[in-house]
Amino acid sequence: MKSSLRRTGFTLIEMSVVVAIIGVLYASVVPMYGKTILRARETALKNSLHTFRVTLNNYFKDHEKWPENIDALVKEGYIRNIPPDPFTEKSDTWVTVPSEPDISDVYDIKSGAEGLSLDGIRYADF
Repeated sequence: MKSSLRRTGFTLIEMSVVVAIIGVLYASVVPMYGKTILRARETALKNSLHTFRVTLNNYFKDHEKWPENIDALVKEGYIRNIPPDPFTEKSDTWVTVPSEPDISDVYDIKSGAEGLSLDGIRYADF
């Protein structure tokens, strides 16, 4: 009497091929994921700066002067709160630009983050 016993399962070669395929997929996806996150932060920074600049212009049109600080935009109801800088993740790192060197008002706003974007532009120059 012969009994045919057949073992089921994967061989070492099959498992090695699967692990190699997963490794190649992982190695190709991780760099793209990092760039995607960075690109999303850059987009969020550009959107925040655009919103600030439009709000500053609206403030100027209404009051015929620039606000003394960015907190005035919240106090006057132009924005609900000061959004955090996407790179520093803090709302107190924004850098204000005065309309003239000796005047303490807010003509423009820039990021306080250091570093370069994927396009090679400094975040402070956005």
